[in-house]
Amino acid sequence: MQIKGAVIHEKGQDFTIEELELSEPKQNEVLVKVVAAGVCHTDAVARDQMIPVPLPAVLGHEGAGIIEKVGSGVQTVKPGDHVVLSFSSCGHCENCLTGHPASCIYLTEFNFGGRMPDGTHRIHQGDQEMSTFFGQSSFGTYAVANERNVVKVDQDVDLNLLGPLGCGIQTGAGTVINKLQPEFGSTLAVFGCGAVGLSAIMAAKIIGCSKIIAIDVHDSRLELAKELGATHVINGSEVDTVEEVRKVTNGGTNYAVETTGVSPVVVQSVQSLRS
Repeated sequence: MQIKGAVIHEKGQDFTIEELELSEPKQNEVLVKVVAAGVCHTDAVARDQMIPVPLPAVLGHEGAGIIEKVGSGVQTVKPGDHVVLSFSSCGHCENCLTGHPASCIYLTEFNFGGRMPDGTHRIHQGDQEMSTFFGQSSFGTYAVANERNVVKVDQDVDLNLLGPLGCGIQTGAGTVINKLQPEFGSTLAVFGCGAVGLSAIMAAKIIGCSKIIAIDVHDSRLELAKELGATHVINGSEVDTVEEVRKVTNGGTNYAVETTGVSPVVVQSVQSLRS
């Protein structure tokens, strides 16, 4: 079928909206009409080839849309279902079978290798094969993905809001709820208040942390953090962050989430912890 997609042909170039051909879904695959897609930092670093995704490619990995067609063997969704698209995994390696699909042995190959799990492409432009990203390429009007990539969501929720559930929101919230599992009444500091950090703050609020400290260098982000559950905010460009966290928590926070990947901030997050 004919679709439109945002294409990258060369490292660092601007996205261009182009006409493409999308193949029919194969076994265990679904065709999704993409309603909205989040834009993640990972899309930017793939465009700039810090992650060496084969080019040309259609990026996008925070898609939200409606199932239009299903291939043979699909059991979890049907046409008309609203879904969020996320990362690709095999479903049969040791990590997938023990409930850790985000650590799938084939995660890099399936999400960044440009091909679907069966080794073929679904997106073409004439004779040119286009790389798929995260097994979905949601920067297109339609996407073909394995049913393992999609999660059904309630139809009364606006799909325009749900794309980031596929990556940023589940990363931040999952870090808190599934991995750290802070106790009710404990304290937690979040370094960096982008999508991942703000999602961690919302999760900490749901769990019932007594003090949720948001650290960033942008006051606008700190204001949003307060709206979403932060009890304290710190502008790291104005004060000694570690000292302020220790003051607020009477000696150090129980837990810390570091979302920036900036080395000095990583060190601050460790130094802010109590013994």
